[in-house]
Formats: sequence, structure tokens, C-alpha cells
Amino acid sequence: MLSFAHPWIFLLLPLAYVVWKAVPPSRRPRPAIRVPFLGRISEAGGNRESTQGTKEGPGWPTRIVVWLLLVTALARPQWVEPPVEKSLPTRDLLLLVDLSASMVKEDFTDDDGQQVDRLVAVKQVVGDFLVKREGDRVGLAVFGSSPFLQVPFTTDLDLCRQLLEETAIGMAGPRTALGDAIGLGINLFEESDLEARTIIALTDGNDTASQVPPVEAARIARDRGIRIHTVAIGDPETVGEEKLDETALKEVADTTDGAYFLAMNREELESIYEQLDTIETTEVETVSHRPRSDLFFYPLGLALIALGLSWIRLLYRSRSKAEQTELPRVRVDTRTFELQIH
Repeated sequence: MLSFAHPWIFLLLPLAYVVWKAVPPSRRPRPAIRVPFLGRISEAGGNRESTQGTKEGPGWPTRIVVWLLLVTALARPQWVEPPVEKSLPTRDLLLLVDLSASMVKEDFTDDDGQQVDRLVAVKQVVGDFLVKREGDRVGLAVFGSSPFLQVPFTTDLDLCRQLLEETAIGMAGPRTALGDAIGLGINLFEESDLEARTIIALTDGNDTASQVPPVEAARIARDRGIRIHTVAIGDPETVGEEKLDETALKEVADTTDGAYFLAMNREELESIYEQLDTIETTEVETVSHRPRSDLFFYPLGLALIALGLSWIRLLYRSRSKAEQTELPRVRVDTRTFELQIH
């Protein structure tokens, strides 16, 4: 679609006519020798054309066309392309996944109903959850004895899911350090400029390796505007190192205005992530941009070409006329005629 960046420039179209009417033509004085009988000498030589000269410069049609083209170029014509839309993320979502040794227990089922360990079930459920998060920037961190960043915040959800599939039990150590994992998440959010910041922490054991207790880390997260949802998986009746500290997980969620969930099987885990998808709704901000291509050089080029052809035509006509016209020869006897120019 053709448009003009400065359409008001077309109001200047009558300006040329106003200037032509209001401003007198310029006159340049020329030194000359006045000969009173030059007309008779010219007639005697057979040249009956007027000795007043001819008008110089392009004709009026050319001038009008050139002026129209110049005003059009000043109006900056542009070709507007179809709109290009881009979706911008509105939320940073960080997934914390427990890879401690207790995740090896085979008390969950996969998509085919076969008994699998907890991590396999988590990969399948969380992977399906990631597919629904189009419009969010998602990051992935894993933790065991220490937390590690697996995927920084990205809109490439396929990459995030792929790297989640490549995780293995024990790769971050055998123990559980949920508090330190939350601390890692807080540091990651420092470079985030989005208002919505959410952590979903999944664990199946008691925090036994953190330097900062999970509740203390949750208070810091609350002050930074970060919400934490905690998901506990496994049997809450388990004792020892693998015992679930439901009290601490509930307090972490409550401190940050988040939610606590308990999943004892695959169906409950799927239901939890469906609820999380409802709670943390996906909002996509769409930015539309229409590319524009400048076309001012086309009328400007045509104007220059028209002027160039007009001047070439005038030059050709002047040379042809000069060749066809023979001026009368006047013989002056310098012995009897003396000419002085002051």
C-alpha cells in the first residue's frame, strides 16, 4: 500500500505559481555595444528574425511536471508492507527439579502404564506442561546436593523440554538442597525485566544440604516479587533422609503467596500441573510492525531526468540555430574609427 510520510507537503503545490506572480523576474546586466542601425544591417544581410533574443530555460510544461515530482519526493512516498506480528513474553517461569537419589524409586507409572522411577514420570508430565507455556520465558534448574542451571530463561520451549529429558538422577548429587535452589532462582530473576516471576519447585525429599533454609530463601523471594509454588511427590509417610518435609514446603508456598501440592501418583501429578497452568495463566503481548520502504528517489530521479532532457534539448536547439544563422559582416576601418569602452 502506498502512503506518504508527510502528506501536508502537497499544500506547497500552489507555492510555485504564487512566487511566479509575486516575485519579479531577475535581470542580469550585460555589457554591450549599441549600434542604432543593427536592425537594418541584419535585414540587409537577410536575417529577419527578432534581435530581442529567446527565452532561456525549460518550457512551462516541463517546469510544472518537475515541480510536481519534487513536491511528491518531499512528501516522502513509502510502500507499506503487510503487518508483521511478534509475541513478547509476559512471565518468567523457573522450574526447579529435584534430581536427588530418592528420585530413583519406581512408584509412578508412565504413559503406557508401566512402573517407572519418579524422574521419568516428572519428565513426561513437566514436558507436557511446557508445551502449554507458549508466550512465557521458561528456565530450568536442577538440584541435588547443589543447584545447577540447566536452561536459562528462553522462549524456546522445545529446547527446554529436550534438556529436561537429558537430566539424570544423581547428576547434581545425592542429597537435597531446595533452599540453595531457590537462592539460585532469585539470582536468575535479577536480570529479569518482566513483572510476573514464578518458581515451580518439585522435590521428593527433606532439605538436608542447603546453606540457606528454604523458608529463609522464600522470604527473600517474596521481597523480590517472586511467587513460589511447591510440588511434593512420593509418600509423606517415608522416614529418614527421604522424608517429605511438608511443613517447610507449605510455609515456602504461603510466604510467597504460592500454592502447595502433594502428588502420590502419576494422575495426581498431572492434575497438579493442570491447576498450575490455570493459576499461572499465559498472557501474550503482541507487537505489530509494518515495514516501510522509501520511494522518494523515484520522483526525484524522474525530476532530474526531465530537467536534464530539457536542457539538452535547449542546448541542441541553440547550436542548430547558431549554425543556421549567418551574422552580417561589418567592416570597420580602424584608421578612421576609434571605439572606446569605459
